[in-house]
This record gives sequence, C-alpha cells and structure tokens, in this order.
Amino acid sequence: MKFIITGRNIDVTEGLRTAVEEKMGKLERYFTKDTEIHVTLSVEKERQKIEVTIPVKGNIIRSEQTSTDMYVSIDLVEEVIERQLRKYKNKLVDAKQGSGSFNQEFLDNDYDIEDEVNIIRTKKFGVKPMFPEDACVQMELLGHNFYMFKNAETDEVNVVYKRKGNTYGLIEPEF
Repeated sequence: MKFIITGRNIDVTEGLRTAVEEKMGKLERYFTKDTEIHVTLSVEKERQKIEVTIPVKGNIIRSEQTSTDMYVSIDLVEEVIERQLRKYKNKLVDAKQGSGSFNQEFLDNDYDIEDEVNIIRTKKFGVKPMFPEDACVQMELLGHNFYMFKNAETDEVNVVYKRKGNTYGLIEPEF
C-alpha cells in the first residue's frame, strides 16, 4: 500500500507517520500493493482530526475521526475503515466487479455483518420554525430522546437531544 500523508496546521512528525503506517498497515491484507491510502491529519483548536480516503474502483472508502489526541483518532479511524471494508466486500456482486484494488484472500473470505444497518421504517413530518427551548418542550411531550426542528433564529434544521443529568444538547449543522 502507498501512503500519502499530509498535515494541516500540524507537522507530520516521524512518530505520527509511523503510527499511521503501522495502524493503517493492518489493512494491508485487504488491498493490493499498489492501492493508495490518502491520510490527512489536522488540528483545529483542541480537535485532533484524521481523514482517511481509499479510492477503489468506482467507489471511495472514507472515514474521519476526531478526538483530543491524534493517536486515539488514528486508532478509531482504523476500526471504522475495517468495518466498512467488511460491509463493502459483501456488497460486491461478484469477484470481478470493482474488486481490482482488493486482495484475493479478502474476497474469498466470508464475513458476517453483525452490525449491518437495516432501516425498517421511514417517518415524514412537517418541520415548523421554533426556538430550541420550545423544541425541548415538544420532545418531552412526545416522550422522545431527540427532536428535529427548524430553528427560528437561524432558519436551519437542528436537533435537540436529552443528555444525562436531565440536561439537553443542541446539534447544529456546520458548513
């Protein structure tokens, strides 16, 4: 595998480069030797973020993880990529379609997907503008743990959710 490691607001030290190559090197059993893995390390305030992109024929396998420690972020992203690879392998129609970047041994093995996403119900409802405090009241009235609404102040879709200790959180989009 070929690693292309870049840094934004961070110097990619030899220790970071080694940690990325060792951790992501565990994925070597899935890919051919000429597969490129694009890794971007970045720091914003106290957020240590790693983005990994692996272009495979016709698709992209990608994950980004953020924590307060870059080495923790590296560990997290490797686990997510590996889970995605097992799911993606099961979606290959046959070994010939889109499998050029993958190792034959990986294609030959069967993997059970115990955490496969299976959407069984879709709900639609009108989203009316309201303030976050009103959304929390509505959430409590419905007996839910979260509530999606259109923020009357920002005109964006937000989500309020119930936290431990009888407190609430607000999720706002970031563009």
